[in-house]
Amino acid sequence: MKAEVRSNTVGSGFKYVEPCNIYGCEIGDNVFIGPFVEIQRGTVIGKNSRIQSHSFICEDTVIGDDCFIGHGVVFVNDKFTGGKRAFGDRSKWGKVVIGNSVNIGSNSTIMPVRITDNVTIGAGSVVTKDIMRKGIYAGNPARFLKECDE
Repeated sequence: MKAEVRSNTVGSGFKYVEPCNIYGCEIGDNVFIGPFVEIQRGTVIGKNSRIQSHSFICEDTVIGDDCFIGHGVVFVNDKFTGGKRAFGDRSKWGKVVIGNSVNIGSNSTIMPVRITDNVTIGAGSVVTKDIMRKGIYAGNPARFLKECDE
């Protein structure tokens, strides 16, 4: 299997490991993307960010500068409103917006939310609501645990 990396705008120092699918994205300087990652169109990834293996980043996600996305992290834009998939009806999708200096632990799920700068999400967490206070969060659903150093 070979990587499909096409129709992207990428900064200097961009590196990826095959196989992966990255299409229709804007990727900043010095970004690293590991193997078995899919990043869908309309996604923006800030400079100096790192996406580890087996992660899935859905359409129109925004990830800030200096972020770390652990192994197997899944970003979701379909809220399954009424218990049903939106079947491509983008008007029913939410948006995932990740601030700067955000660390997301392996095997976390990020629903359509906003996460402010300087946040750490513990491994295996499910983020279902906006996080607007810097600090450390974990659990299902993710809850504030404590403040952290910047």
